[in-house]
Amino acid sequence: MVIFKKLIAAFAVIFSLGLAANSAQAQEASTWDSIQSRGELRVGVTQAPPWFYKDPATQEWTGLGSSVGKAMAEQLGVKFKPVEVTWGTAVAALQANKIDIMFVLDATPARAMAIDFPAQPLLYYALAVLADDDLAIKTWDDLNKKDIKIAVTQGTTMDRYVSARLDKATILRFPSNGEAVAAFQSKRVNAVSLFHPPLIAMRKKIGRGQIVLPSPVRQSASSAGVRREADKTFRDWVNTAIAYYYQTGQTQVWYEEFLDSFGVDPSTVPAIRRENW
Repeated sequence: MVIFKKLIAAFAVIFSLGLAANSAQAQEASTWDSIQSRGELRVGVTQAPPWFYKDPATQEWTGLGSSVGKAMAEQLGVKFKPVEVTWGTAVAALQANKIDIMFVLDATPARAMAIDFPAQPLLYYALAVLADDDLAIKTWDDLNKKDIKIAVTQGTTMDRYVSARLDKATILRFPSNGEAVAAFQSKRVNAVSLFHPPLIAMRKKIGRGQIVLPSPVRQSASSAGVRREADKTFRDWVNTAIAYYYQTGQTQVWYEEFLDSFGVDPSTVPAIRRENW
């Protein structure tokens, strides 16, 4: 009886070790292999046109990030699966294996400590102004006049850059982007400065203003975040894919297609290909 109990205990240990080994193997499966076995590419999405937009009527996700994700899923022979996250939770979602990729996620030193990024940027955007239609703006100097009032978000890159360049203009600083734009909407200022993509939806809502990238252009690159893992197959494939889309002009095409569907004339807003600026 004692021997029998010892045998049962031994089998239990072997069984539990087998389960643990299988679990470890499952956890160690690379993103590339998991996508193939799952048959889905899980793309992080959040309501933020022109990058991601959930149509309230159809519940379908469109926008540039969705277009890139759908194209990648088609190339991989799997389904596109949007998974709602926020910009603040996207990194944690990648780490927790809730999503496979998040587009339009800037590659910062802090984020690079937690997740991986392909070497090729997904797109470029720049510091812009949404300004009164009657202002002639080509350079930052065109705004550096004592009768010009410009709104910025306090303590941001926009605040630092504009403050350093526009020493003659009146700069009004606000706690949030929304309040800075509201100042332009109420005509308390002649212009508001933000990186250009958010200004597109804001201009549409306000119904007036021109979006300009004053020279010299202060540009930034945006990327795609993926989970950090030993197997770099998926990260390297993403790098090849977004490089191809960018260099062939397809990324810009998707961007303009969304703008058209969103009721915005693409010719009235800056491109996301810096070669087009």
